[in-house]
Amino acid sequence: MLFNSFEFIVFLPIMFLLYWFVFHGRRWQNFLVVIASYVFYGWWDLRFLLLIAVTSFFSFLSGLLIEYYEERRRCQQVISATNIVLNLSILGVFKYYNFFVENLDVLFGALGWHLDWVTIQIILPVGISFYTFQALSYTIDVYQKKLPATKDPIEFFAYISFFPQLVAGPIERATNLLPQFQQQRHFDYAKAVDGCRQMLWGFVKKLLIADNCATVVNEYWDQYTELPGLTLLILGVLFTFQIYCDFSGYSDIAIGCSRLFGFNLMRNFNFPYFSRSIPEFWRRWHISLTTWFRDYIYFPLGGSRCDKWKIIRNVYIVWGISGLWHGANWTFVCWGLFHATLLAIYNLFGINTKYKHVVAYGRCLPNIREAFQMALTFFLAVIGWILFRAESISQAGEFLSSLVTNRFFDASMLYGTNNLFSGLLLLAVEWLQRDKQHALQLPSKGLFKYTLVRYGFYLAMLLLMFKFSGEVQTFIYFQF
Repeated sequence: MLFNSFEFIVFLPIMFLLYWFVFHGRRWQNFLVVIASYVFYGWWDLRFLLLIAVTSFFSFLSGLLIEYYEERRRCQQVISATNIVLNLSILGVFKYYNFFVENLDVLFGALGWHLDWVTIQIILPVGISFYTFQALSYTIDVYQKKLPATKDPIEFFAYISFFPQLVAGPIERATNLLPQFQQQRHFDYAKAVDGCRQMLWGFVKKLLIADNCATVVNEYWDQYTELPGLTLLILGVLFTFQIYCDFSGYSDIAIGCSRLFGFNLMRNFNFPYFSRSIPEFWRRWHISLTTWFRDYIYFPLGGSRCDKWKIIRNVYIVWGISGLWHGANWTFVCWGLFHATLLAIYNLFGINTKYKHVVAYGRCLPNIREAFQMALTFFLAVIGWILFRAESISQAGEFLSSLVTNRFFDASMLYGTNNLFSGLLLLAVEWLQRDKQHALQLPSKGLFKYTLVRYGFYLAMLLLMFKFSGEVQTFIYFQF
């Protein structure tokens, strides 16, 4: 079920009314969450429900067994490793089997060995990478004694399948979300209203910006050999706006929707395009995934406690895996290694830990240095997103080459400038709210202290969405 669909518009209020007015008590509400989440997820394909049920069952069982064998560390290691291998095997078969088979075929073919590899026609289950990583974090955290194993299967199944963030995150940790299913929830009007505001801003980003940018990008992207360099640059910037508004828009909707039901999900985006360096960018973009890789891969490898060259090695390992997590295509791996290279360069110059505060805090505009740093970081992000958007390594190379070698300016072939303006306007709004949790966390002063002004502002955004929404597009991160 899509957030931007008629079905969800009907589903959400029904779920809300049942949750608060019919299903009283924590256990009954958790039960409703499981049923609603399976309906939400099964809306695409009922067969997908078996996979998420298997992942949930074995992860739940592994937690119980790890706790049962508390005095036998070796048994705990075997149980934890078995569950990790099982979940990664399911993910590997559905997401990477054909990729590895095809590449092995090419490799052996280059050596003169022609083997009959068998590929399979398989549908990638929506959001499998997200809920698999969420399940893995539970097993690892129980093993590391960061939280006790839950003995209630309903609350655990609700944790894995919680419908707002099920298919595209944030990737929640059991230490944050699972205890919320173990507590009694009470309706909080202020939290629900703020959740609605955040959902509205998410829909604005998705329907008004991302979908309109997608229309232009999809139409002209493959014409890179014929278009002037400036148009190619605009297309790269439009995709940069598209992927941000698409993915952070989903996160805003998910977080806001969760607040309607009394849950607090972790923040997933913190205005990343105002970053002054690539390390800062990755502290602000897809925070739930970057911190997952940091805690479960980077730190176990030694993290930043090694010498400089081992730190760089760790960075390349993590970002190579991160690229592959995004999809079974070498373009994603190259995108990951591109950012690993940038992070290595920043690390060599010792600026990896800088810039954790809000840029230009307390000022209307950045200074010249901050403006240059943000422009450079944004440009590097655009180059990375071109690699990410390309369908093959050769297309990525040709696109970047055409960006430099094609004639740069031709006013008759400039496309998407109106969408470019919309994206810049969105950034202007977020700049003004960059110290807030989301852009519609309006101050209760000035004109916005008047209820009529605030609701008039919200109504204006709704009207803009209905008037100028682009052709409905699937959320980009559903494919991951």
